This record gives sequence, C-alpha cells and structure tokens, in this order.
Amino acid sequence: MSPKPTTGSGPTGSSTSGSGTSGSSAAVASQRVADHLRAAILNGELRPGARIMQEQVAAQLGASRLPVREALRILAAEGLTVVKSNSGAWVSRMDMAECEGVYKIRERLEPLALSESIPHLSADQVAELETIARQIELTTDVDRFLALDRRLHLLTYAGCRVAQITDMVDRFWNTTQHYRRAFARLAGDSGWELIHAEHRLIIEAIKRADTVDAERFLTGHIRRTRLELAQHPELFTEDDHDSDHTADAAGSAD
Repeated sequence: MSPKPTTGSGPTGSSTSGSGTSGSSAAVASQRVADHLRAAILNGELRPGARIMQEQVAAQLGASRLPVREALRILAAEGLTVVKSNSGAWVSRMDMAECEGVYKIRERLEPLALSESIPHLSADQVAELETIARQIELTTDVDRFLALDRRLHLLTYAGCRVAQITDMVDRFWNTTQHYRRAFARLAGDSGWELIHAEHRLIIEAIKRADTVDAERFLTGHIRRTRLELAQHPELFTEDDHDSDHTADAAGSAD
C-alpha cells in the first residue's frame, strides 16, 4: 500500500518562529519511520505478534522516540500495529476466527469496491492490469508474487470514489498480509494455476465492464483463500507469532 500522505505541515508563508518548519520536519521523520516499519511488516521481516521496541527503532534509524511513537500510531490506524499506553507496541496478529471474519468481510467489501471502480478505470489502467497479471504468471517467488498480487488487486479498486470503502480495503489487506503469504506458500502448481485463471477471469470481466461477473469471480477468489486457510490452524499458533516475541527495527524475528 502506498504511504498515506502526511498532513499538518506548516504554512507556506514566512514565519519568524520556525514552528512550521519544525512541524514539517517532525512529520517527515515520523513518515520515514512509518515507511520503514510498514515495509518490514508487509514483507514478513516483522511477524504478527512481534513486539516493537521503540528505543531500538529510534537507535537504528537515528531518530528520537517522538517520531517513532507517531509512526506507530500511523501504522495502528492502518491496522498494522497495536499500541497500548504504558505497555508498548506489537505487530498486529489475528487468531483463526478473527482472520476468517476479516475474510468474510473482504468477500463482501471488495466486490463492492470493484463494482464501484470498474466504470472509472482508464484504458491505461486496464492495460497495466494485464501486464501485472503476466508478471505474476512468470514468477515463482512468493515475495514477488505478493507484491504483484497486491498491486494488481488494489489497482482494480483504483476507480472506486468512495474513500470509506478503499480505506477499509487497504486496512484489511494490511491485516491479512501475513496470512496471504502463508497461503501462497501452501499453494502447489495446481493452486498457482487456479490463482492465475481467476486473475484472468476478473480482468476479462473488467474489460467487458461486466460488474456482475467481476464481483462473482472476485468473491470466489477471496473465499477460496479463506477456506484454504481454515484447513491450516497451525498457521495461527506458530511459536514465532508469540506476542511475547521481541523484534528490532530490522525485523529479526528468527
């Protein structure tokens, strides 16, 4: 997911106090820390349940604790971290029931986002979807697949003009990232072929501006992942997801 635009920078006019520059610098520092931690969480370096030590993050990134605290709040709003007052911060995690619940919401929410998006997608965006789909079909690397798959699906929703929907979609993609990674690793050759076929069906429906078929294909695409994950409860109880586990800014979770 693209970083959220920072807000609260000072006025563009001149200022003798320098408070606007100071505020802008603080926002930039917080966003830099948030970008670093977001990447570490989404690429699996920081696993669900890993504790994030603010002092270690600050030391590694050459930042004070204030922008680290603000970065953790930014990520909490995105669904990536849990911050508890006077306790600390952890990478968000879900148990099996919570994950299943989120997937059931996604089965209803994302088809709506797609239906709202399709009438507003440009020809260039549709062409880009086809390019990304071909790149996905050529890779067997899980991390590259995850990056491309995320890019493909979020691009299909790019035309949705209801911010509340797209904000929820982004949040749920964040909170389920780790479990999509687990699903991708479980998929055998037949599983990968099915993923590719479903992508092609969704894109063909988009090209026809057929919102009914697009919604139907996407619902099945998401549901299949949910049902597959339900067959593997061990993914939600692995030791390296323990909430007592501590990780530094580099994401050392082994």
